[in-house]
Amino acid sequence: MASFGWKRKIGEKVSKATSQQFEAEAADDKDLGDDDDATWVLAAKRRKEVLLEDCVRKSKELKDEGANLAENKRYREALVKWDEALQLTPEDATLYEMKSQVLMSLHEMFPAVHAAEMAVQRNPRSWDAWQTLGRAQLGLGEIALAIRSFQVSLHIFPMNPEVWKEDLSWARKLQEQQKATKTESVQALAKELVQESIPDYDFESDEIVAVCAAIAEKEKALSAAKTMVIVSASGTVETVTEQDNCPATPDETLFIKAR
Repeated sequence: MASFGWKRKIGEKVSKATSQQFEAEAADDKDLGDDDDATWVLAAKRRKEVLLEDCVRKSKELKDEGANLAENKRYREALVKWDEALQLTPEDATLYEMKSQVLMSLHEMFPAVHAAEMAVQRNPRSWDAWQTLGRAQLGLGEIALAIRSFQVSLHIFPMNPEVWKEDLSWARKLQEQQKATKTESVQALAKELVQESIPDYDFESDEIVAVCAAIAEKEKALSAAKTMVIVSASGTVETVTEQDNCPATPDETLFIKAR
């Protein structure tokens, strides 16, 4: 009768030394793979940094070129340069603020306000951006909004004499003039309404009493007499007046009688 013995697993046939050598080689390969991945990540990061540096450098060059053009009052060309710079550095608040100034010089107030708002969104701590926004809003006649923008600019930089003495004082002066103009308009309108109102007639005067009495007598006389319109069969129309005590009798050819 055959006997059955314990069957050893295949892995146990591998020697311990061979197993250790295999594990060491696998670890070395893993380290090499990790090094390659790290190198690739670092290289990609470095390329990105270099690209950003190039964009910032090129954007600065375009910004400076636009500034020189604006100083020479070549505003349209300056705007083209700054738009190109914004394609490279879209978060540059200074570019938007400079655009707003130039647009105000071109009397394009709506785009100027929009550019200044973009500058404030990019850098809410820029007192220059808030000051420019206030000036653009003032150009649109938004005096209350302009005053608020100037106040924010002063809150960021309280010692700015330009905003205190020029921008804010001028905006408040305009606000006072606006209030005064509204008050004068309301007063003038009220005066016109008073002048055009119905006069205060004296309904108890002798003239009014006499007129009322005459009208009453006329109505009394008309009500005492009765009239009727008679249309004969031949088409003749006749108005007949009859008294209460002596009624008028139409002839036998009566066709239509109307009161």
